[in-house]
Amino acid sequence: MATACATFPLIWVGGMVTTHEAGMAVPDWPNTYGYNLFLYPWQSWLYGPFDVFIEHGHRLLGSAVGFLTILMAVGLWRGDRRKLVARLGWVALAAVIVQGALGGARVLLNERTLAMVHGSFGPAFFCLVVGLMIVTAPRWQSAEPATTSAATGRLRRLALMTTFLAYAQLLIGANLRHLSLTAAPGAGRALAWFHVGLAAVLVAHAVLLAMAAGKAGVPGLVRRPAWLLMALLAVQPVLGGMTWVFNFGWPLWTERFGWSAAHTIRAQGLFESLIVTAHQATGSLIVAAALVVSLRAWRWLAPVNSIPVASRIARGATAGLSSSVQAEKARRDEQAVALPAGRLPNFSLLVGATSNHTSLEVAQ
Repeated sequence: MATACATFPLIWVGGMVTTHEAGMAVPDWPNTYGYNLFLYPWQSWLYGPFDVFIEHGHRLLGSAVGFLTILMAVGLWRGDRRKLVARLGWVALAAVIVQGALGGARVLLNERTLAMVHGSFGPAFFCLVVGLMIVTAPRWQSAEPATTSAATGRLRRLALMTTFLAYAQLLIGANLRHLSLTAAPGAGRALAWFHVGLAAVLVAHAVLLAMAAGKAGVPGLVRRPAWLLMALLAVQPVLGGMTWVFNFGWPLWTERFGWSAAHTIRAQGLFESLIVTAHQATGSLIVAAALVVSLRAWRWLAPVNSIPVASRIARGATAGLSSSVQAEKARRDEQAVALPAGRLPNFSLLVGATSNHTSLEVAQ
């Protein structure tokens, strides 16, 4: 949990670095202006230029997340008996190392494409540690059974598709934020409209997911993150519209209104930077919320017609035995009715069949 909680501020500060174009504020790596990362004078960091402040802070936060990931991986390896979960801990450690290397290569090579990959890989790592946080929770590992619901199959499919769409939308946004200055004139506009169209599809899927989660039989563990996802998607378009205005100015159609001229946009102003960064960081929260719904839907929901295999076998065997005994009893009854006059029926056979039937009823 500590790793997941520390990763989101790291994503936020990384977004501030991109917003202020401060990726090259510290031109060397892994050092900071020749100093060891952890020995850089704090006076120069806190009271120096703002772009150096956020870039060096981003590196310090990244180091903290790296140390926490090491502790998490070792803890899962030593304390979790599930091999898959323990291996995912090592995968998270490898991912954070790759992410740090991508950040360093972006500085050493001064490459915007690497900055885009670095910005896209961070949310994936965040979702990985959030998933590990969910599956290592005590309630996940408890013996509490799953709840049956008629909406299980549809809800699971919607949750997985929403997670995929949310991350795809995040990738499109990363391309927009790191669009090359040499890109074709219409590339940015086409990418922006595709971003808007995919956002509409994502919102539609999230609405369907929230409706499925609100049906009877769906536990709160699944319903609450689905509603949180809807709340985030209600805020995100507003942040996106403001981000567009802050980056590219007011649309031309707003010139007919006087209020647009009364609001001056300051490039990289504090308020503007916070809104733009919030739009980027909220995208990571949306992907993580959709992932939580997916994981919990698979753990806490089961189809209505799902019966454990052992129970199905037991019921099938019992039904077969009951049918055979009833058939035997019916045959003995017919023989008893068909006996010639003056001949007594074989009561031992009837008693045997009756006792078998009685024993079966007691067993059931």
